[in-house]
Amino acid sequence: MINGKRIAVVMPAYNAAKTLEKTVREVPETVDLKILVDDHSTDETVQIAEKLGLQVFVHEKNYGYGRNQQTCYREALGAGADIVVMVHPDYQYTPLLVTAMAGMIAYGVYDVVLGSRIIGGGALKGGMPFYKYVANRFLTAFQNVFTGAKLSEYHTGFRAFSKEVLMNLPLLENSDDFVFDNEMLAQSIYFGFRIGEVSCPTKYCEEASSINFARSVKYGLGVLATTLKYRLRKLGIARFRLFNLAGRKLHLDYYSSAKLSGAGEDDLAVTPVRRVGEKVPR
Repeated sequence: MINGKRIAVVMPAYNAAKTLEKTVREVPETVDLKILVDDHSTDETVQIAEKLGLQVFVHEKNYGYGRNQQTCYREALGAGADIVVMVHPDYQYTPLLVTAMAGMIAYGVYDVVLGSRIIGGGALKGGMPFYKYVANRFLTAFQNVFTGAKLSEYHTGFRAFSKEVLMNLPLLENSDDFVFDNEMLAQSIYFGFRIGEVSCPTKYCEEASSINFARSVKYGLGVLATTLKYRLRKLGIARFRLFNLAGRKLHLDYYSSAKLSGAGEDDLAVTPVRRVGEKVPR
């Protein structure tokens, strides 16, 4: 807890068994809640997470990185978190910076804080593939021009959010794939939330997960599309639910809502999920 604010670390996981323990060992004591959402892994991610004492939720099938984040944020907010920090369990980012990032939100300086691999100049030294570095710089420059922001990078997976951001963004309008991250950041800029950055070292290793070239290209095209939608909406030329406050937001009562209404997941954007060791109604 920082300044009376409950801090949650959420880990969207898929086949993270090799790096999960190293990641969890660096989570600072200021964190009140440690939550892992497993996107139907085929390795021992869930078993290791249980042994490490994490709150574990498991998707009944592989829904994708974006949908995993939706579940992460729902569960953290439902457990009473005021600030939620997303940490990838592949040990690419060090959780040692969680306290600093959460503190910037807890004391009202920012609403969103990003761990930037670019500010400290250590991206390439940390093993980031050169083509990814070049793409990162190009896409970031492109987005800064079209959004008017001045961020060092838009593509880090190490992020902290206030409860207010997570409750107000229309996150259920976002992609289930990797571009979810970029859409969420574009939404934060569009709706005027304050965004800060801290320098963060990065580690690329054989055990760490990384999307391949084809997925990277798909992500890049998604980033360009998101940016153009942002600009068209700002100019009043087109409307997108992605940038509409009336768009679908997180439902903290999504289990009971689905059960009482008999609606399917497509109606309520509900992801079938179970908590390890506990029977959860769906």
